[in-house]
Amino acid sequence: MPLRRSRPGKTAIKRLAALVAAAALLLVGCDSGGKAHPGDGRQQLTVAALPLTDSAALYLARDRGLFAKEGLDVRIQPVQQSIQALPALLKGQVDVIASANYVTYFQAYEKGTLDLRIVAEGVRIAPHMMDVLVPKDSALRSPADLAGKKVAVAVLNNIQSLTLNAILDARHAGRPVYRQILFPQMGPALQRGQVDAAHVVEPFDTAVQGELGARVLLDGGSGPALGLPASGYITTAGFVKRNPKAAAGFRRAVEAASKLAAEDPGAVRTELPTYARVTADQAKSIHLPVYPATADPAALRRLITLMRTQGLLKKDVDPAPLLVT
Repeated sequence: MPLRRSRPGKTAIKRLAALVAAAALLLVGCDSGGKAHPGDGRQQLTVAALPLTDSAALYLARDRGLFAKEGLDVRIQPVQQSIQALPALLKGQVDVIASANYVTYFQAYEKGTLDLRIVAEGVRIAPHMMDVLVPKDSALRSPADLAGKKVAVAVLNNIQSLTLNAILDARHAGRPVYRQILFPQMGPALQRGQVDAAHVVEPFDTAVQGELGARVLLDGGSGPALGLPASGYITTAGFVKRNPKAAAGFRRAVEAASKLAAEDPGAVRTELPTYARVTADQAKSIHLPVYPATADPAALRRLITLMRTQGLLKKDVDPAPLLVT
């Protein structure tokens, strides 16, 4: 598979790393609880989000005034992994987690850790929105070569390993051994030989290719992964019960922004540099996910079925009652 052109370099990776490195500090002392904003009467919500393409609709909704139209003042707090924001969500220190990996939160729901509600869908998987990358001189030449090799993923037993396993299973290829490494650290880990390959999500995918000259071994958005729901906007049943108007307004704003993103990808590419610390030129080469305008229980059931097949859920979960209307 040929390499894509116009890849960013060291500056992009350093900026991305600096952004997420401060994530834990940004959540400290945050306690929104859906409070009214003094002065203009808007309800203040705090949303934890990753600096990924998944979060584009969130930022578009904020910057295009869609939240304000719904009477909301949305404050965004960056995090390194969506799972890191779960304790803050349970304590009411954040109201919603954006770019939340569905696999993690369906597991938490099954275990009784989280009374889950899905405010809106985030993204569905599209070609090359994530790739399995190897060094340019790697001996790995085909997906079958990944069997038993070390592959970096951001979180173990999650959407990346779930989808990569499904792709490899469909090809009757062996599975790799996964190593947990944060996205900003995947490039250096690959360069140092700590892993044989890295499963990288945009915009880090583009940055690692440009920095290292890494090549694409496998499109992580292909085969059974294509079109699969990857992330959403997650909250608790308690928050929705206490703030039904805010939850519904948040959903409407995000869905309007997702519709805009789907109809005008240029709007996403313009927005990305404002929060993901990539330049306008670099944003042009990033492969975007699908931004669904409405949540689809059938699509979520497809994900749940795949999770059950791989043993990540013990029983079926009906997503329909979990959707905020």
